Amino acid sequence: MSTNDPSSPEVQARILSEALPYMQRYDEEIVVVKYGGHAMGEEHFAREFARDIVLLEQTAINPVVVHGGGPQIEAMLKRVGVQSQYTAGLRITDAATLEIVEMVLAGAINKQMVGFINAAGGKAVGLCGKDGNMVIARKLTRTVVDPGSEIERVVDLGFVGEPERVDTTVLNQILGRELIPVLAPVAAATNGGTFNVNADTFAGAIAGALKAKRFLLLTDVPGVLDKSKNLIKELSVDDARRLIADGTISGGMIPKVETCIDALERGVEGVVILDGKVPHAVLLELFTELGAGTLIHS
Repeated sequence: MSTNDPSSPEVQARILSEALPYMQRYDEEIVVVKYGGHAMGEEHFAREFARDIVLLEQTAINPVVVHGGGPQIEAMLKRVGVQSQYTAGLRITDAATLEIVEMVLAGAINKQMVGFINAAGGKAVGLCGKDGNMVIARKLTRTVVDPGSEIERVVDLGFVGEPERVDTTVLNQILGRELIPVLAPVAAATNGGTFNVNADTFAGAIAGALKAKRFLLLTDVPGVLDKSKNLIKELSVDDARRLIADGTISGGMIPKVETCIDALERGVEGVVILDGKVPHAVLLELFTELGAGTLIHS
């Protein structure tokens, strides 16, 4: 058997040995991973991701998983006949929609992810931002410009919030005890109500509050791309702001990068945007020299 055969014991041992310095770098550190998109809906991808998260915990890293669930929410809304309302391209979360959002995110998806991690040998604990008042959110408003009159107007998105305060008490009790928190981006309102929070924003707020070593933002694209659609391996915050200003970073990537900048300003050491559809993307990023996406640092 060739020593270059990936299945050979020699090659597998060498891979493990080469990963040692990276394991030491993240020893006892917190890594927040935001997992979402369409890969979540495919069970084999989700189970593979769960195995990788358990491996992180086994190497003395403290992983925190924050999941989304947009496609699953859309599917459930259709099943129960709740019609989504949109204004200026933004979905309004009314009371009926919020009930489905909370049921899918904090219920079905959260417990499915917990189950996959536990089946892979981990000890996952499913929570949402309402547990222990972990995340208190305020109502999010958006302003849009009317294309005809060019007059700005405020859009009421209903029960959509943005993090105002993060209390890490519950997470501090869990981390370092062989437990893996799995968080749904549903937050508490100051009056005891509920807000639906964008999963990227929620994860960034959690990472910042925990002063995480790394915040990994798994998406459906390889990372931040230049104007020629090539991957940019590394960016400073100043670089990122310049690329937003000149239009290189555009569309849905802008709020993701802004979330990354916010997390860095809150004390996260490094943020990586990477493609969650790549097999073992989390392990490639943390345990190899090449990495797997775009690293943004302060």
